[in-house]
Amino acid sequence: MLLKNGYKRFHDLTIDLGNEPKRIIALVGPNGCGKSSVLDGMLFHNNAYGAIGNKGGKDHNYHSMTQTPNFDYQNIIIDLDVSNFQQLKNERIKTGKENTIFSFRSPYRYNSNLKVTQSIATTEIRLNNYGATASSDLDDKMEENYRRLYIKFNKYLHEQDCTPSQAKAKIIGDLNSSLKNCLDLEILSIGSIEANQGTMFFEKSDHPKEFEFNVLSSGEKEVVDILLDLYLRQEEYNETIFLIDEPELHINTSIQKKLLLEINKLIGADCQIWVATHSIGFLRALQEDLKDECQIIQFQKGVNWASTQQTLLPIKKSLSKWKEIFETALDDLTGLVSPRRIVYCEGKDRPGANGIEKGFDAKVFNNIYGEKYHDTLFISSGGNTELDQRSEIALAIMTKVFSDIEILVLKDRDVSSGKKNDENDRQVYLKTNPSHFRIMKRWEIENYLFDKEVLKSFCEGNNLSFNEVEYDKFVTNITDDNIKDETKRIRNYCGINTSVSSENFKITLSEYVTEEMQVYKELEQCIFYRQ
Repeated sequence: MLLKNGYKRFHDLTIDLGNEPKRIIALVGPNGCGKSSVLDGMLFHNNAYGAIGNKGGKDHNYHSMTQTPNFDYQNIIIDLDVSNFQQLKNERIKTGKENTIFSFRSPYRYNSNLKVTQSIATTEIRLNNYGATASSDLDDKMEENYRRLYIKFNKYLHEQDCTPSQAKAKIIGDLNSSLKNCLDLEILSIGSIEANQGTMFFEKSDHPKEFEFNVLSSGEKEVVDILLDLYLRQEEYNETIFLIDEPELHINTSIQKKLLLEINKLIGADCQIWVATHSIGFLRALQEDLKDECQIIQFQKGVNWASTQQTLLPIKKSLSKWKEIFETALDDLTGLVSPRRIVYCEGKDRPGANGIEKGFDAKVFNNIYGEKYHDTLFISSGGNTELDQRSEIALAIMTKVFSDIEILVLKDRDVSSGKKNDENDRQVYLKTNPSHFRIMKRWEIENYLFDKEVLKSFCEGNNLSFNEVEYDKFVTNITDDNIKDETKRIRNYCGINTSVSSENFKITLSEYVTEEMQVYKELEQCIFYRQ
């Protein structure tokens, strides 16, 4: 997706989800960073072909950063994996579903009162012509959706010639299942408009009698509102992109996580969900329950969005990245992202500003294993002997406070004060040291980063030509050779003609180490399986 030529707060913004976009795309960042603008951009492009909602159009004064006249939908480019947008619209027109490409909910949703006094005809839900048209609009869908539920209930009642309890089990049963997973609340009936009871009635375990929608708290009303809308759209909204802006407003943190899980269940399997959020509950659901189904697009602080081109890619969901993300929602991170495993490794023992890791080895390991082992944190803790001393102190203190935490010590193979040692010496080391000690098979971390398969991947990713012949002449034993200080030579083999920072070059190489590589697997066995 591309927002260009000054769309709202962006000079030029590209969001690149890669070749295999996930089901849930979470836009995460502080207030005012532009999360809602991304959703507005999609709607702006769509509304050129047919408006969603009934709140009236927004002109260039709303969509253009500089309020440029004639600023139009062509400043938004949306890449779909099936066809281009115009083709998709034309295909949907044939089935009358041209307005179901997107479904949108703004963050401003509030129906404090629900009392329908007369029956009126409602348009088909696939027309998508009620509710908000932009993130700044009030999304007052509750009354309209109540009418739709009422019609659906009575239609089923008469067509099936069944009892009200049977119709309730069918029409309201699934909705109640989702509702009960979020709240101690259940819909008892949808009332009777003809009897001047045009509202929904509920029961609660701690309440002596049934009560109507108007008695619910604001948070409970929000949950009912959201779940009802998604429930009613299930039949008509297939292969739809659901745009949901901050659905957590008014809702308790403990309920937020449950709500996102139910949203995910109610939306069809062939749909995609874009959610803008900085909710602790939502982030916890994305971090734990939905981690394999989501991509996180992080809008960081301090970026000059208004005057520079920016490309956002999904983050690697490592512990250090989750720390940054949670920081937007809560200043005190204590307990939220506490690691279950700490690995002490060699390197600078003093952190930078705000506790930033400055140790080279720790940065590399966190890059390589941070996503798969998201509950593991690598920390640099000085040289060989300092590593032993500090890890022992950590074991003595931290394991008393956190009973389930695991503390490991990882060392390079050059533990013999520069003397050569081999695989047999390494095995002896493992047998004669405590079980939390680890040692690499290769001489140092550079022997992994400067491996041929890593360098080839780096060159392919940067349109560089790797000189394998010259590399093989120099690196004859990648396991045992001391190549730590050969960055310049390795740089030349990669076809880099400019000067590079040795440390930054190595850290960049670590980003090209992937799970299928032998380098990854071998190092993984050393660290996590003590082999």
